[in-house]
Amino acid sequence: MNMSPFRATLIFALAMLSLAAPSSAQQQAAPAPQQAPALAQPQPPAIPAQAAPTVQAPAPSAVVPSAPAALASDATATPADNGSRSLKSTTVALRELSPWSMFMSADIIVKAVMVGLAFASLVTWTVFIAKMIELSVIQRKLRAALARISDARSLADAQFALGAKASVLSSLLAAAMREARLSAGISSDSGIKERAASSFAEIVRAEARRIRLGMGLLATIGATSPFVGLFGTVWGIMNSFIGISKSQTTNLAVVAPGIAEALLATAIGLVAAIPAVIIYNHFTRVTKGYLELVSRASGAAGRLLSRDLDRTHVGTHSRAAAE
Repeated sequence: MNMSPFRATLIFALAMLSLAAPSSAQQQAAPAPQQAPALAQPQPPAIPAQAAPTVQAPAPSAVVPSAPAALASDATATPADNGSRSLKSTTVALRELSPWSMFMSADIIVKAVMVGLAFASLVTWTVFIAKMIELSVIQRKLRAALARISDARSLADAQFALGAKASVLSSLLAAAMREARLSAGISSDSGIKERAASSFAEIVRAEARRIRLGMGLLATIGATSPFVGLFGTVWGIMNSFIGISKSQTTNLAVVAPGIAEALLATAIGLVAAIPAVIIYNHFTRVTKGYLELVSRASGAAGRLLSRDLDRTHVGTHSRAAAE
């Protein structure tokens, strides 16, 4: 097939252009990977706010911390929290200091002091009840006896009026009649009255000693109980200081129990002493009033003896005059 030179040249040019086009494209595409990192990354499409899922936190009451979490919370506690906890524990310990617990935890010496003071207080109230009953009964009986013999003309009439009831007045009348009988035939009335007055004084002193029975015990308790309680206090404070030195701390939970036990001994001493002193003073006044009644009875017996002596002398003179 015959081609013209022009057509052959054109075909050759087109073939060369088709071969050169891929190589140039490869040369232009090669630097592209080096420039790719500098290009901005494409951002994902933004999610609308309303479409974002909402996550609800669990309720605080439903959260139960595990043991390691609790330990971590204790480790991360602040000094203020630790101070408040120690203050609460100290307050609870102080509230447990009842009198019975303090007594049970006290030293044996302090316990002995407290028991002794409690027994002394029991004795005080026993004496008070017994003496109140005794004094009220004997005062009433003596007043009634004095009222019965107020119109008696002789010792025999007075004894008949009293009957077989035993009292200090009946003892005085019996002593007067015994002295009159033993002094029969003696003309000295003053000697008889003096001897009878001596017998009356002995009876009055014996009655005073009897009615004051237990008063000395009250005086002893009232005078010594505060000092016994103070001894228990000193001993308890000594033990407290020894405990402080051993524990090497001045914490209130360590110091307070020993001091409270010591002060409890003093309190029991005052509880035993104050009523004893008051009761002693009360019985001193009541006893004085009763002894005044006894003195009145002694005077009544002396007057009746004097009447009998005068009546005897009058009868003797009358018989002598008749003879």
